Amino acid sequence: LPLLNPGPTFHRSQTLGYRNGYAIARRPTVGIGGDRLQFNQLSQAELDELANKAPVLTYGQPKQAPPADFIPAHVAFDKKVLKFDAYFQEDVPISTEEHYRIRQVNIYYYLEDDSMSIIEPVVENSGIPQGKLIKRQRLAKNDRGDHYHWKDLNRGINITVYGKTFHVVDCDQFTQTFLESQGIELNPPEKMALDPYTELRKQPPRKYVTPSDFDQLKQFLTFDKQVLRFYATWDDTDNMFGECRNYIIHYYLMDDTVEIREVHERNDGRDPFPLLVNRQRMPKVLVENAKNFPRCVLEISDQEVLEWYTAKDFIVGKPLTILGRTFFIYDCDPFTRQYYKEKFGISDLPRIDVSKQEPPPVKQELPPYNGFGLFEDSAQNCFVLIPKAPKTNVIKMLLNDNKVLRYLAALESPIPEDKDRRFVFSYFLATDMISIFEPPVRNSGIIGGKYLGRTKVVKPNSTADNPVYYGPSDFYIGAMIEVFGHRFIILDTDEYVLKYMESNAAQYTPEALSSIQNHIQKQEAPSFPSFLYSKQAEEDPGVQEMEALIDKIQKQLKDHSCKDSIREAFQVYDKEASGYVDREMFFKICESLNVPIDDSLVKELIRLCSHGEDKIDYYNFVRAFSN
Repeated sequence: LPLLNPGPTFHRSQTLGYRNGYAIARRPTVGIGGDRLQFNQLSQAELDELANKAPVLTYGQPKQAPPADFIPAHVAFDKKVLKFDAYFQEDVPISTEEHYRIRQVNIYYYLEDDSMSIIEPVVENSGIPQGKLIKRQRLAKNDRGDHYHWKDLNRGINITVYGKTFHVVDCDQFTQTFLESQGIELNPPEKMALDPYTELRKQPPRKYVTPSDFDQLKQFLTFDKQVLRFYATWDDTDNMFGECRNYIIHYYLMDDTVEIREVHERNDGRDPFPLLVNRQRMPKVLVENAKNFPRCVLEISDQEVLEWYTAKDFIVGKPLTILGRTFFIYDCDPFTRQYYKEKFGISDLPRIDVSKQEPPPVKQELPPYNGFGLFEDSAQNCFVLIPKAPKTNVIKMLLNDNKVLRYLAALESPIPEDKDRRFVFSYFLATDMISIFEPPVRNSGIIGGKYLGRTKVVKPNSTADNPVYYGPSDFYIGAMIEVFGHRFIILDTDEYVLKYMESNAAQYTPEALSSIQNHIQKQEAPSFPSFLYSKQAEEDPGVQEMEALIDKIQKQLKDHSCKDSIREAFQVYDKEASGYVDREMFFKICESLNVPIDDSLVKELIRLCSHGEDKIDYYNFVRAFSN
């Protein structure tokens, strides 16, 4: 069959397309019915210019101007805001000085989205939360859901927002121009209402002047305008929330009346009441039956009072009780001093200093040490809010880095199982810390390992406020070290300790050096450090005498052959390896070994080796019998 002719098309050509996600306008090439359009080489800007160009001569009906481009409201009215000045009235039911308050606000209407905001300018020291009262939003005009429009706003009208009625008084120049351009007739501007209390505060403070013509009686004209002025203080600190306040007491000589005025200071937080007690006669002694007289509602007469206060009752330096309050008068003015000197003969009215003395500085005392961690670390919590690590001696740490003194120690305990336990003390010279390690012993029933981690150990006689830690000089053979309630006895040292003691002999006591000397003699070390003898000989003259005596006995008894058995016999009875035995046991061993104890030189040596009344140092004694 032959192909059917589809016929002409009458649809409009597509003029909008998308390429890579962007909308692109396309110029139509075919018109309605499929007729090909003539292609125009002019750009769109040139076509717009020709379309908007008004010809000088027009033949026939003129062309209609193209419609203006559509501009949305958020672009046309961007950053265009209408501003109205308004105020609202707020009731003040709890103040005696004002019954209502006028608060001025600014109403802003944003044309781009028909939203509104109400902002109250901040007034300094007003005591009222001010600023943005209503944040930007569309405000409801009625219960039907209608919102305020700029056509509803005008000068001299009231608008109600969230229960508050704002009265609009004026607007700015831009708002006036805009509304008039839209054909709205504006009401005449009004004056902004002023807050009466704010205007009252702007006025100068009222000055209270004592009336000069208080009493017209002729008999009081002599003392007219003559007033005694006293400066007093009322101390109410014994009561809760009480304080010490100053007052001025005026005594009017013309009618013997008393007035008590308050002394106000700036920003004292009190209401500006000028008078504590109004001018009146003050009763001093009441009638017995008038103690329950209602003085707060009725005036006291002479029938209820036995004695009134007079000028002689007001003396500087004495307390005065007026209407239940005790005032202490500490000073007066020069006229009052002159009056008392002429009237009563009192010439000595010195001023009394009632100023508060500053309390002594509180001594900062550290709380008792709780035993956790080091004392220096715990004390940092009392000095600053965020504690820092205590300062360390960096030079000492660098010089003594990796230098450790090691000692062998035994536990002093009444428990038999603890007597064979041995511990290794490690003293770190860089930080003065001590660690204790117990070598595990097989089948002993005691788990060995770390007995104490690195920490500083306090001496038993030191206080918690001023701790004294163990140092290298406290460790020597036979020394007792108390670690947190456990006592250890030093039994042996390593070779590095001997080298350290030889290079730092000035730090150690003669007792410490002697213990090392005796320990080395007991072990019969071939190379014995000479610094031990030289140090002791320089500091103790008795050592020199003992060395000379030992040399004499060695020369006299050099053929004596019992030196090895003497040492072994003493070591058998010295179970603690302290180098000392009892005196009675010492003589028994000497008799059993045929030691010539009756010799004069030997007797002198026993006297020098005696340690107290019960102990004898057998190390030095055995040296006399060894060649």
